Amino acid sequence: MAVEEHAPARVRPYVRLLVTGAGERQVPYPRQEPPADRATCDDCLRELFDPANRRYRYAFIDCASCGPRAAIAESLPYAREHTVMRHFPMCATCAAEYDDPGGRRFRAESTACPSCGPRLRFLSVTGDQALRTAVEIVAGGGVIAVKGPGGFQLVCDAIDDAAVARFREVTGRATEPLPVMVRDVTSAGALGHLADADRRLLRDPAAPIVLVPRARHAVLSAAVCAGTAGVGLVLPGTPLHHLLLDGLRRPLVVVTADPPSGTEEAVELGVDGVLTHDRPLVSRRDDSVVRSLGSRSTVIRRARGLADAQLPLPVAARRPLLALGAERAGTFTLACGERAVLGPHLGDLTDARALEAYEVELDRLRSLHGVEPAYAAHDLDSGCLASRMASRWPSRVAVQHHHAHVAAVAAEHGLPAPFLGVAYDGLGLGDDGTFWGGELLLATYTGYQRLGRFSYAPMPGGAAAVRRPARMALGYLVGGETTDQPIPMGLAADLPGFPPVDGIRQVIARGGPVTSGAGSLFDAAAALLGLCPAAGHAGDAAERLEQAATGCPRVEPLAWRLARRDGLWVYDAVATLRDLLEARADGEPAGRIAAAFHATIAAVTVLMCERAAAEHDVTTVCLSGEVFQNRLLAADVLARLTLAGFEPYIGERVPVGDGGVSYGQAVIAAATLATPSRPTGLTSDA
Repeated sequence: MAVEEHAPARVRPYVRLLVTGAGERQVPYPRQEPPADRATCDDCLRELFDPANRRYRYAFIDCASCGPRAAIAESLPYAREHTVMRHFPMCATCAAEYDDPGGRRFRAESTACPSCGPRLRFLSVTGDQALRTAVEIVAGGGVIAVKGPGGFQLVCDAIDDAAVARFREVTGRATEPLPVMVRDVTSAGALGHLADADRRLLRDPAAPIVLVPRARHAVLSAAVCAGTAGVGLVLPGTPLHHLLLDGLRRPLVVVTADPPSGTEEAVELGVDGVLTHDRPLVSRRDDSVVRSLGSRSTVIRRARGLADAQLPLPVAARRPLLALGAERAGTFTLACGERAVLGPHLGDLTDARALEAYEVELDRLRSLHGVEPAYAAHDLDSGCLASRMASRWPSRVAVQHHHAHVAAVAAEHGLPAPFLGVAYDGLGLGDDGTFWGGELLLATYTGYQRLGRFSYAPMPGGAAAVRRPARMALGYLVGGETTDQPIPMGLAADLPGFPPVDGIRQVIARGGPVTSGAGSLFDAAAALLGLCPAAGHAGDAAERLEQAATGCPRVEPLAWRLARRDGLWVYDAVATLRDLLEARADGEPAGRIAAAFHATIAAVTVLMCERAAAEHDVTTVCLSGEVFQNRLLAADVLARLTLAGFEPYIGERVPVGDGGVSYGQAVIAAATLATPSRPTGLTSDA
């Protein structure tokens, strides 16, 4: 079809700044921060299982190369007297090791042994007997809670169907796939298809959960993966994990307990006992989650072992600032000088317990790093919980959601501006009052211009369309923006789990939100293929669509259109969904159609970037947004962009989903506040 050309426009700033107070000054970032927590090293592991060693089977063995660090820090500088280990005076032997500059435990702040360190307890028994009793209960099909450095984890046998069913009942996790802990990489290879990159990620000292394709004959309860083709595998992160696995000799479901307060009372209801100890908890640390993308990897959840590492700021924060992040994947970022600390993943802030954990961890890190923010950066959507918190600070910076997404990727990789940003996610408020989520931006660290988008579709029932992809699918079919005719509803006949079309028409006619979200489009495609008319958890529909597509041979994309509308390149998603339904009516397998849908989005993405590059002479592309947690899509887009001559980047240390938004907010706020003359579009209440 004919393409309308237009002159390139200047990048438009869109950061709202509310300023009060005196002038700005450069503040150096505090030094001597605690190192990141590290999984048990090989030397300590040998000692742990050496009967001749004085730390034989001691659940708190560590050294200067491993063990809890950030998770036990109470104040700075990082030293034993400023950690929870101050409650455990070292015996003479441990003190000698601690002071020996030639030894493995020189200045290892958590150094301890059975004589002077923390001690296990389970029900009425202590020490090694407590561990053995806990092992017996799990072996018998029980569910226990285990206290770790960063909170409690719930544990059960990953092979026993009854144990996993009870685990789901206790935790209320009815549909989410459950992570599985195994002894070593060899054991992991029996449960999942591991590439070399997956093996490297599993061996990382941060001990993250690594998402991999499940092996066809994996010996696991079918309920663990909840019908998905993937599995999350993790190696033991602590000596206690090693001891549990050694005693049980089978894979274990190990999931961080929901109550973030970290109290035994909060986790003991419904479990068969709590394997606890007397070392105090000071910080909540969930498991980090990562995924390989061939030669690269991306972070899904940045938490234990990763969250404590500092990140760069392209433009220094002249005064300390706090970025409050997004609502559905709560994180915050503290920024001062040239560095930023992205706090750990704390969950969905609409859950009161997650919100409490967010507040507690924020107060702890502010105190730990000695940072009292002068500014708060927050999402443009003033209605979300994280944004409402910003009212506590008189000086605030409002940052558009997708600008924050792509700026986070650019800042992590140290990229110069301008850059193209491809932001594909669920929902984020745009500057036009609609919900964005399928966006192509030309961005700097202080502003952006919207160059392209996915076509709009109504969200029948608002939030109900997020929970029920069938509603979103009908939103596209009944009222989706298109350059062609609407989809004949005959193509959508006999779709399982769909509400009456006439009822949806009435809902749409009453008005309501519309979205350009790529996540919404993935949900609609999954529903139209009969894969997920109703979502059991966040991301359920997209996961099932990716699962269906994985393993299918290379296929041609479905039909699609890219047209000029109001100065933007607009991808007509309705044309793609029409072709999807026609292929379904012709009897094409759902998996093949799902693969073609993924190929379509990848092809559209590259063409939009090519159009933008021709107009603006920018070839650096930053991919972000939760849709790029999809391994199939992310790898395909990265490969296609590279072949097309672009330099593509994706979040590798910073989550591509909403967990990375706070870092992007901090980057943009710091750069904006450092701008000598405020760009037009900024407002002030000063």
